[in-house]
Amino acid sequence: MPAARPRLLYVTDLAYQARGRRYCDEDIHLTSRLRAHFDLALCHPLDATALMDGFDAVVVRNSGPVLGHQREYEAFRARALAVGTRVYNPLTGKADMAGKQYLLDLTAAGYPVIPTVDRAADLPVLPAAERYVVKPTAGADSLGLRIVPAGELNALATGEVLIQPCVDFAYEVSFYFVDDDFQYALYAPDPARRWELEPYPATAADLEFARRFIDWNALGCGIQRVDACRTADGGLLLVELEDLNPYLSLDVLPERDRDRFVAAFTASLSRFARAEVSPARP
Repeated sequence: MPAARPRLLYVTDLAYQARGRRYCDEDIHLTSRLRAHFDLALCHPLDATALMDGFDAVVVRNSGPVLGHQREYEAFRARALAVGTRVYNPLTGKADMAGKQYLLDLTAAGYPVIPTVDRAADLPVLPAAERYVVKPTAGADSLGLRIVPAGELNALATGEVLIQPCVDFAYEVSFYFVDDDFQYALYAPDPARRWELEPYPATAADLEFARRFIDWNALGCGIQRVDACRTADGGLLLVELEDLNPYLSLDVLPERDRDRFVAAFTASLSRFARAEVSPARP
């Protein structure tokens, strides 16, 4: 039986250096609020496997890209799945948590996503463009991303990289969810300054777009961020569905909205740690 106050192991890398933002500040703030409701311990992602026994749930937050510790992350996943450790977000995510294959799958299924292929035979699927984005299939945080001319694509399309057209967009916008509930949206009015974010008044059409991907992922509970771009014709295309450890940019929010998010996060974690919800929807 869980303790009266659930015990959480909160996984974060407080020393991780992110471009344009300080991840550690976000986790310092969140854990300071969560301590009112949980018995809480922080640990580095490299220590999670050794420490996770004895906790009601493990919360993976700003732990940085797993590329730098892929073997250790796979060991953590295997151990958690083998012994039934409750990990938040649940390890059933089909989006960034499982790599970039979902961009290929969503493209093939006709979802509103930046068209993505990985093999030469599929290059005709992409709209014609002067430049294309090429990034590693296992990439994260823009690591390894290149922009190349169309003439180089055939040699690169070997199944080991993702290829997308360079999309002319007005701005990028992110929609943040706790469980299936929309919390807030932020956008970067200047495309050249991706992390200079402002609150964004999401419309009903915007939320219908974002919820398609939340429903597709069927995560059941957890924090998800739907990243999209507003194209020249006014539509939205998915850039990324972050379901592992999305940075939340809480410092950009008005205090009232930040408090509302923390309350939703706390309630979700409490239900999850007490095993009141399933880790994934059927």
